[in-house]
Amino acid sequence: MTRYKLTIAYDGTKFHGFQRQKKLRTVQGVLEKALFKMTKGQQVNVFGSGRTDAGVHALGQVIHFDYPGQIPADNMLKAINSLMPLDVLVKKSEIVDENFHARYGVKKKTYMYKVDCGYYTDPFKRFYTGHYPHHLSVDKIQVALKDLIGEHDFSSFAASGGVIENKVRTIYSATAVYNENNNELVFEFTGNGFLYNMVRILVATLLEIGNGRRDVHDFLRLFEVKDRQEARGTAPASGLYLKEVFYQ
Repeated sequence: MTRYKLTIAYDGTKFHGFQRQKKLRTVQGVLEKALFKMTKGQQVNVFGSGRTDAGVHALGQVIHFDYPGQIPADNMLKAINSLMPLDVLVKKSEIVDENFHARYGVKKKTYMYKVDCGYYTDPFKRFYTGHYPHHLSVDKIQVALKDLIGEHDFSSFAASGGVIENKVRTIYSATAVYNENNNELVFEFTGNGFLYNMVRILVATLLEIGNGRRDVHDFLRLFEVKDRQEARGTAPASGLYLKEVFYQ
């Protein structure tokens, strides 16, 4: 058996998330179906760096699997891409040590979130951005982002569907850049881990801060109260991208 590490990109619009589900189209399911064809009927299990929800996209998701036999990494890239639908692209293929694990070896991740700031919903952006047609102060958002840096208890920013008890995470960087050409506000968050829906809840909170509906330092209060109801909103899945996964 040879262990392969693949870096993949996908448009999450028509997927019911990354994780395999019976009778539903998922990224893991599509990959395992392709490998089933390549091995002429052997089941190959794919492991991802983490799950993404329905409608969430990836620019740099990382997976691994053990393949019966050995194919040069470049040939694996070509072979598996030939079996991919148009909304999935394998960007990189590597042969790795058997101790490598796409999920358990992760040291940090970067997520990106794109917000369309136009007054009306753009039909060509609706699957690839969130939408916020209200006034925003980018300066207030920049101040609020500084409060995210460091180690905090993110209980207020964890969706109820999550099963992880320890809600403490470290954010290494958090930025927001306004793209005038596209009229989009682009957030990026890099941390050692993220809870279920955490980035989308952070973005919703930041948009309320930028709109003046919350105090600019409200994150400090939300860390203390540890109450999901206090954070309230969740930004749409359409604007979220898993941008990059980092390993040792």
